[in-house]
Amino acid sequence: MDGTVARGHLRLDELLYTGKENGVVADKFPFAIQRADLERGRERYNIYCTPCHDYTGSGHGMIVQRGFPPPPSFHIDRLRAAPAGHFFDVMTNGLGSMYSYAARVEPEDRWRIAAYLRALQLSQHATMQDAPAAARQKLTAENPLRPAR
Repeated sequence: MDGTVARGHLRLDELLYTGKENGVVADKFPFAIQRADLERGRERYNIYCTPCHDYTGSGHGMIVQRGFPPPPSFHIDRLRAAPAGHFFDVMTNGLGSMYSYAARVEPEDRWRIAAYLRALQLSQHATMQDAPAAARQKLTAENPLRPAR
């Protein structure tokens, strides 16, 4: 019936369902990201995103190798600086050649994919200073010739 909402489907949490707060794209997640969330995000990314974006996020997936227009790399400065809500919004609404995944991927999993994208970005741009102090000591002890970045 028009004007009704099915029980359990009222979406009052703006951040969770839109990636925005007060209408502005947010740079935070609607729930604390745990290791299991990153693992689920990686799994969903590998299923839905790698055909175009590939496993590293460089934008050279199999579909692109077969002639489809390449998406931008997640590692360019513009996307490394983009707020987390941007990725959620693009997955939800689509952008350019990318269509919406709202009907295919639940909102919580879109956030998990966004968190995994952040991990991918960090994997390509991490510095020694990003590692915990104990890990830095171990890394430099194992390879004393490697300069700290």
